[in-house]
Amino acid sequence: MLIKIIVSFCLMLFLCLGNNEAQAGELAEHLAKFPQWEKLTSVKPAQGDLVYPEWMSGMWKVTSTLIDLAAPLAPDIVTPGFEGNRSQLNQPISFLVKFVKVQPTNSGLKFIPDFQNQPSILVADRAFNSLNLSRAYLGDEAVLSSKVDPESPNRQITFLRGERQLISIVTARATETTADAQFITTEVFQQLFKGGSRPYLNTVESTTAYQKLSASSPAITADQVTAVYLSPQDPDYFTAGSRPVALYRYRLEFFPPS
Repeated sequence: MLIKIIVSFCLMLFLCLGNNEAQAGELAEHLAKFPQWEKLTSVKPAQGDLVYPEWMSGMWKVTSTLIDLAAPLAPDIVTPGFEGNRSQLNQPISFLVKFVKVQPTNSGLKFIPDFQNQPSILVADRAFNSLNLSRAYLGDEAVLSSKVDPESPNRQITFLRGERQLISIVTARATETTADAQFITTEVFQQLFKGGSRPYLNTVESTTAYQKLSASSPAITADQVTAVYLSPQDPDYFTAGSRPVALYRYRLEFFPPS
């Protein structure tokens, strides 16, 4: 159950303020190298929220399909439950997500000066999206609620049955727009799972390339790779170095809700 929770919440964060732009083409090249994967060096500390293009505005029905997975350090290092996740291959999961207009902020704590005169920005409704996604993967009974820190969109807690919690903190991000109009994002975050026999901590990097399609269904597609890294507390941390211990690749399709 723990690994299923971790994987589902890795995905939910696909859904900054400012100019966290990667060097041209770096994120696209990063995706193209799958499954040869190294930590990105161009990400910057996360400030404010991740800003999306206008064509992603509104409510969407998303179908997510795990299409590939890899354990780059196997057989020496394989995360618990990795092989069990093969059962999710090519099994589509559907859920609703929402992107909404808000006034921009200078940080999670302060509005920018004269913010009422600033144009609105488009961000993910993180609480709504993560609740729907986690229930789609884990079931309505398993997930109680999801809450975003009112002082920062980069801190979130999901409450699970049995007094368990998953705390996710976005620490860094980067974005780029390619020549063919793909919008690519990367977010790096820390995950802490509380409520088991002992807390479980890891680092996750999620890179997603969104593509708007013209006059077709789905209206948007996305290629996403989620990389899981060991935490410094893990005894294999120095052996793994900057390499991930698990990679998951998803195909996302966005449809207007019926």
